[in-house]
Amino acid sequence: MKRLFSILAIAGIMAFGTVSANNYAATASMATTTVATVTQDETTANAAGQDLGFHQELKKRFIEGGAGFMGVVLLCLILGLAIAIERIIFLNLSTTNTKKLVQNVEDALQSGGIEAAKEVCRNTKGPVASIYYQGLDRADEDLDAAEKAVVAYGGVQMGQLEKNVSWISLFIALAPMLGFMGTVIGMIQAFDKIEAAGDMQPSLVAGGIKVALLTTVFGLIVAIILQVFYNYIIAKIDSIVNDMEDASITLMDLLVRYKK
Repeated sequence: MKRLFSILAIAGIMAFGTVSANNYAATASMATTTVATVTQDETTANAAGQDLGFHQELKKRFIEGGAGFMGVVLLCLILGLAIAIERIIFLNLSTTNTKKLVQNVEDALQSGGIEAAKEVCRNTKGPVASIYYQGLDRADEDLDAAEKAVVAYGGVQMGQLEKNVSWISLFIALAPMLGFMGTVIGMIQAFDKIEAAGDMQPSLVAGGIKVALLTTVFGLIVAIILQVFYNYIIAKIDSIVNDMEDASITLMDLLVRYKK
């Protein structure tokens, strides 16, 4: 009986040991798999981390496109952006609260006359205030002289608003043209290599075609960027010109009422 209990005890211990061993083996296997998975994920992450960022990729493609045409395209972008930023700053500074200016000029006419209204215009920035000053400066002569002064000086102010904007449109047209020229030259170089080798191999033409496509892409990117700035500038100029025209009509109405 004791022998039976001893056998059962030994069998139980062995069974328990086998189960523990199996559990340990399974745990170790899972741990190994987990470590392998983590290692694989880290390797993948490191490989992904080795991918170039946007700026590095852009720089790489720019260098591959060749310093000749790509440099000229980049110069178009730099000059175009410089002019666009200068125009945007100038136009924002030229924006005037026309309603407030009209009210101040009207109040000054009623309280202090022409000189007080001119002082208000001198203390206000923007083309609308300048036009008002020129009209008020001729108001002592007659209304026709004031109107002619307003129209003439309005044309001068419009020219100031549109200054150098034509250069932006030039760069918008020039950048893709340079890109297309680089494309044509790259294709010519590719065919020259084919002619020299006497065989049509992809490795011979891949470089030339790649350069051709890169110059085209960068030229189009420059044109798109400058086009956005150009459209904003044109819209801003149109808004200021409309304010100038409305304000000029309002000024003549104020002078008519003041003369009465």
